[in-house]
Amino acid sequence: MIKQLIHKLIDSATGGNARKRRGKRVEIGPEGHGINPALVDERAAGVVRTLKEAGYEAYIVGGAVRDLLLGLKPKDFDVATNATPEQVKQLFRRAFIIGRRFRIVHVVFGRGREHEVIEVSTFRAYVDNATAEAIRGNERTAKGQLAGMKHAVDASGRVLRDNVWGSQDEDAARRDFTVNAMYYDPQARVVVDYHGGIADAHKKLLRMIGDPATRYREDPVRAIRAVRFGAKLAALGFRIEPKTARPLVEVLPLLAEVPQSRLFDEMLKLLQTGHALASVEQLRKLGLARGIYPLLDVVVERADQPFVKAALQDTDRRVGEGKPVAPSFLLACVLWQDVLAGWNARLARQEHPFPALQDAIDEVFDARVGDVSGRGKLGADMREIWMMQPRFEKRSGQTPFSLVEQPRFRAGFDFMRLRADVGEVSEELADWWQQFSLADDGERESMMTELRAEQQRSKRQAPRVHRVPAGTLEAAPPAPAPDAAATPAKKRRRRRRKPAGAGGSAPEAGPPPAQP
Repeated sequence: MIKQLIHKLIDSATGGNARKRRGKRVEIGPEGHGINPALVDERAAGVVRTLKEAGYEAYIVGGAVRDLLLGLKPKDFDVATNATPEQVKQLFRRAFIIGRRFRIVHVVFGRGREHEVIEVSTFRAYVDNATAEAIRGNERTAKGQLAGMKHAVDASGRVLRDNVWGSQDEDAARRDFTVNAMYYDPQARVVVDYHGGIADAHKKLLRMIGDPATRYREDPVRAIRAVRFGAKLAALGFRIEPKTARPLVEVLPLLAEVPQSRLFDEMLKLLQTGHALASVEQLRKLGLARGIYPLLDVVVERADQPFVKAALQDTDRRVGEGKPVAPSFLLACVLWQDVLAGWNARLARQEHPFPALQDAIDEVFDARVGDVSGRGKLGADMREIWMMQPRFEKRSGQTPFSLVEQPRFRAGFDFMRLRADVGEVSEELADWWQQFSLADDGERESMMTELRAEQQRSKRQAPRVHRVPAGTLEAAPPAPAPDAAATPAKKRRRRRRKPAGAGGSAPEAGPPPAQP
């Protein structure tokens, strides 16, 4: 009854246009979509099954459905349902409600590195300026923040509240791209499509649902998402629809109103989802190389530099191999140029190396990172990576043994290895540390003994240089030039010392003294 009343109010306020925007439900069976059930994650299917057995609607949703249609195995699976977060939480032993603006449930399976998270969200209502007064909302968190908000969107059309539950068709309408707005029931093997997502997937087209300019105003971050999905799907032959791409540059000023922490997170998604280089290319192609986020501007500006490009390629490779990546490592690579310049400038002023490096790092944090994440764990990890670099050069005493035990040693070593790849440090140094890090205690002792012996040999083989006291060369008279015609100098005869006698020297041999 309440939903029907809301729908009537919405239709009267918009002349029925809101319902048109929500599209028409189309169900496609296995013969139409061709999804291979073997590609569906069993745990995601289990979450759907549990929700349906409890009497709720539930579907796999979003990018997972898009990837399944393309014959790919999705890395992540999301579920959408008409159950509220509290109702979802009651059905699973390890379920956690997270988020403030977007309240969702994380259902956790397994532990440690092998754990898997299925993200479950409640169907949300499609809200715009015309319908804001008709929606009172049902938020249950962040009441202090939301108490003063009379509208679900502001004057520019930006969404302020999003914990307004709705129906599946409304939920589809509030999603961004058609290929991300499909729902898959793994039990019935049916795809539910409201906006021609299957057709766009076959045409390899990334198209915004509704009017793109309006949708970007609702949430300017959708512009960044357009770049990210454009980069991700470009390898599969997808292109961004011209109408969807056209307003992107106009959206840049609106990003100034988005919280910096959210922009920082979106930047990391661009760079850490396995398509960093492709994302940089998309930003340049779409005219968004500058203006989204200051730190992202630096990444795009330096992406062609050998060291930064190597770091971006390494990140893409690790993601492709299923290995973890850390934002601290990539950002440390991007900003190393600034740290190195500041450090060298201080060394030129005869400052002590380690305090000079610390001061250079502080300067870079203040200028480039700011207070978003530079003072938290991410900043601490970046600092540790940088501070390790001069320690790699010192292979004496206990330094190698203590350094290799540092928690962030691997990140610091990988950073140094990249420096070796671009010729900033020697390959021999990187190879030595690689072998040392993998050796046992006995092998490490042998390596240190061999290194000390090698250093001693190098000292012995080096030419000996006799130091002349300062001023000696200036005080000594110049040696005369040799003259072949000159008379050789007379050799001076050395006088023999007399043998010692009583009371003095003995007299030389001679005639005997005269008798008296």
